[in-house]
Amino acid sequence: MKGTALITGASGGIGKELAELFAQDGYHLVLVARSGEILQQLAAELSAQYKIQAEVIVKDLEDPSTAFEIYEEVREKGIHIDFLINNAGFGVYGEFVNTALQAELNMIDLNIKTLTALTKLFLPGMIRSRRGGILNVASTAAFQPGPLMAVYYATKAYVLSFTEALANELKGTGITVTALCPGPTNTGFSDRANLEQSKLFQMGSMNAREVAEIGYNGFMQGKTIVIPGMKNRLLSFSVRFLPRKTVTQIVRRIQALKPAAAMQSKNFTGN
Repeated sequence: MKGTALITGASGGIGKELAELFAQDGYHLVLVARSGEILQQLAAELSAQYKIQAEVIVKDLEDPSTAFEIYEEVREKGIHIDFLINNAGFGVYGEFVNTALQAELNMIDLNIKTLTALTKLFLPGMIRSRRGGILNVASTAAFQPGPLMAVYYATKAYVLSFTEALANELKGTGITVTALCPGPTNTGFSDRANLEQSKLFQMGSMNAREVAEIGYNGFMQGKTIVIPGMKNRLLSFSVRFLPRKTVTQIVRRIQALKPAAAMQSKNFTGN
């Protein structure tokens, strides 16, 4: 076997697709999410189909202390993590003055604190073995401010900046660090907040498998930033040439919901 990948948020969407991609290439898995029954079923299916070992750890990653619990559980089982996939994340839609503070604090804990803690804990083992990689799932949201999702966009900017800095620090160690920055993706991300009514999603979205395949291939090639889809790449790089105020105004327009949908907006999970 080639090694072991630990994947957070593995119960659905991009995380689930990444788990299958690692499994079909012969990697063992440690699958982490709070949906225990779904994880157990996925682990059983992947183990049977690809003849790999798949461990399940059920944790609510919105509590950053679970990062230490995951690390200890993996260590007690004698598992060496070669690849860390920080995929779990969620967002909150709405004007900042109206959104729930606790939801946004939980989002910061998951999108930033847990991701950082897991990276800090598992990276030294990779460096000792001089092989491995870290894939952080960011978003095209990382490239600009995001009115109506102000905190979410800011958390993804952190993930991108953190990833690029680590990639530079780890040159020559045998460890690669990649930020996967998908645009709108069909993962249940839009449905739970009625974001399918926003211009952002009406412009088109990709499916989770396609995003995962592009991300996986870029990760294995050692790329630092992977942006699936030509449209997403063009939009992400074009913001560099516009005034920040203009970019922010544009994002506000494409984030806006139709009036009826805006009345029903709520928290959603995704990347």
